[in-house]
Amino acid sequence: MTQRLSFDGDVVIAGGGLAGQTLALALHSAGVGVALVDVLPFETQLEDRFDGRASALAYTSMRMLDTLGAGERLREFTQRIEDILVCDGRPEDGMRAGGPGPFTLHFDRHEIHPGADGEPLGWMAENRHSRLALTEAIAARPDIAVFAPVKAVGWTRNSASTDLHLEDGRTLRGKLLVACDGKFSAVRRQAGTRSFGWDYGQKGIVATVEHERPHNGVAYEYFMPSGPFAILPLTGNRSSLVWTEKAAAADALKAMDRDGFEEALRARFGDFLGAVNETGPRWTYPLTLKVAERFHADGIAYCGDAARGIHPLAGQGFNLGIRDAAALAEITAEQKRLGLDLGSAVGLQRYQAWRRMDSMALVAATDVFNRLFSNDIAPLRLARGLGLSIVDKIPPARRFFMRHAGGEIGDLPKLLKGESLAA
Repeated sequence: MTQRLSFDGDVVIAGGGLAGQTLALALHSAGVGVALVDVLPFETQLEDRFDGRASALAYTSMRMLDTLGAGERLREFTQRIEDILVCDGRPEDGMRAGGPGPFTLHFDRHEIHPGADGEPLGWMAENRHSRLALTEAIAARPDIAVFAPVKAVGWTRNSASTDLHLEDGRTLRGKLLVACDGKFSAVRRQAGTRSFGWDYGQKGIVATVEHERPHNGVAYEYFMPSGPFAILPLTGNRSSLVWTEKAAAADALKAMDRDGFEEALRARFGDFLGAVNETGPRWTYPLTLKVAERFHADGIAYCGDAARGIHPLAGQGFNLGIRDAAALAEITAEQKRLGLDLGSAVGLQRYQAWRRMDSMALVAATDVFNRLFSNDIAPLRLARGLGLSIVDKIPPARRFFMRHAGGEIGDLPKLLKGESLAA
């Protein structure tokens, strides 16, 4: 097939999901010419049944979205996270309902952001609303070249560019190609960049529930023998559940009728928020770890899940992609101002150095926590419960963990501080 050039600019982004759209806005805000490619029409990604997940946005992530013009659109659909309660979950035993166990670790946003108007620990938003806010912000910038729906079928590296080839015969030429095409990135695979990881043998059941009592902006994370069970506050008296089970059990829960599922849900959820009822569909997602050996190849950067996809127990997947976008946009803008090659190894190595430590710390933490807590060994259960209680009594430790989850540890890119990249 003869390829015809339909974009010749600075950066081509393969993958128009949350990370890809955020990066496109970040680059454009810095005066970098950008094209965005996705195999799906954007309208499909906005449908209720496309993605049932909700994401916790760290406070630094929301600062960046505000700076890029997407935060204002998103904010009416977000719920502030004022507190996070982490505990060894109390399994139902026939004598009492489930719910929080006796050992807890409480994170209170007033410790790091005091005052009635202080920043929350984060914001909860359903992914469909996050996509809508990003898509509307991109639509308001017609000089961001959007190619969707169309499939990318490969790329070639030239002396001064990396060309992305589309199934319809067009070629998009960029000085830098960025892979935002997920854990199983086709761009990364063609580049021959190895990855490591494993399947946890777990699936996350995602559902939205209504409850009788207000959640007051509190997020709960129970650690159960089968895996984490998260109750994440949404707008109104609603919460998003991420219920981790062994794969077979998750499939069985997914297949249950509404009455059966709600009975199992009440046993796991507890009654501290009153009566709980499922609303809307439910989804299951396999839980895996996949980490790229490097975060770049010749003329190519890996961003979001293409760099590393982690277990969702810390709710940091989207935030890592936002931090990737902030760092990569700042480096790319600086390279362009200095007249340097945007796809050079020097710039890409800077990007990897900036992002790898934060990434690997979260990879290790989520993997260790999932393995440590996803069992019912009595001595270990007691030890980890006591560990939670000890950390709960050490204010500097609590504040460190809150700031780390908020993305405020280390050398922050400008966008995460709420600062513009415009020259």
